[in-house]
Amino acid sequence: MTSAAADILKNFNLFVDGRGQAGNCDELQLPTLAVTVEDYRAGGLDTSVAVEMGQEKMESAFTLSKFNMDILALWGVAPGQTVAVVARGALESFAVTGTTAVVVRMTGTIRSMEPGAWQAGQKPTLKFNMDLTAYVYTQAGKTIHDIDVLNMKRTVNGVDRLAGQRNALGI
Repeated sequence: MTSAAADILKNFNLFVDGRGQAGNCDELQLPTLAVTVEDYRAGGLDTSVAVEMGQEKMESAFTLSKFNMDILALWGVAPGQTVAVVARGALESFAVTGTTAVVVRMTGTIRSMEPGAWQAGQKPTLKFNMDLTAYVYTQAGKTIHDIDVLNMKRTVNGVDRLAGQRNALGI
């Protein structure tokens, strides 16, 4: 029986191109994972069925409270260059002692920066929006999602769901 209060994110840290952001990252938004579907109805079907047509674009965002020059310089990197972002989280449960590690690795480009309003006596923030080409989610040492868009790989819980397509295409 699993506890309703199992695996609660208690804290996290962010690394942007190898630069630790402990005490600087206010918020991290992991990508929404969604497949694109089209309704298909042919003769002999009473209704349409959803047919998967690929995966939707992956996007992520993080908000920093310090204006780090090295990270500011990562915006709009040249074509072919990417930014590596690693998030490390600590999950805890009320029913189980100990901490479970979560590691999220994302690769992509910083599409936009949104500076917050500057006000005297107020902490401004700087939000970075990324378009991702790779995403890996690992919890308790087990890789749950491993998506590599450029190499046409989408592994979920150890099963590469695009292996058959790559084989058929000779990739």
